[in-house]
Amino acid sequence: MPRFEVSTSIAAPPQRIFDLSLEVEVHTSSMAGSTERAIDGVTSGRLALGDTVTWQARHFGLSWRMTSRISAYDPPGYFVDEQERGPFRRWHHAHHFEPDGRGGTLMRDVIDFAAPLGPLGRIAELLVLDHYMRRLISTRNEHLKGLAEASGR
Repeated sequence: MPRFEVSTSIAAPPQRIFDLSLEVEVHTSSMAGSTERAIDGVTSGRLALGDTVTWQARHFGLSWRMTSRISAYDPPGYFVDEQERGPFRRWHHAHHFEPDGRGGTLMRDVIDFAAPLGPLGRIAELLVLDHYMRRLISTRNEHLKGLAEASGR
């Protein structure tokens, strides 16, 4: 099962990054390239512990749906979203927000995922999904960084 981590330094305090990371609209704007949108559950505003959201997006030319739940929540240090239904056999995304000692935040995303379809899914993980998912998370993080540093929210 692939596991990867993406770290991003952001010149904004952890609470601001934590809050922005849970905003449905921030997530959808960061994923504009895949036309991702919230279609069920919490579809706008800020997610909280126990909330679910169903996302619909286009990846690899196909329309996908994934329902995830905020399964752990400890502001402003971390939260976890996990797939309840969707394309993965497993999706666990831990979001960590650590003070950098200069008034900013080191944001760390730790993702564990597994594709369906047994050995074929494992091949897809190795050849395509690992790189693709890292790029999606990095794109999201750069969008979040830009918003946080520009807005002073």
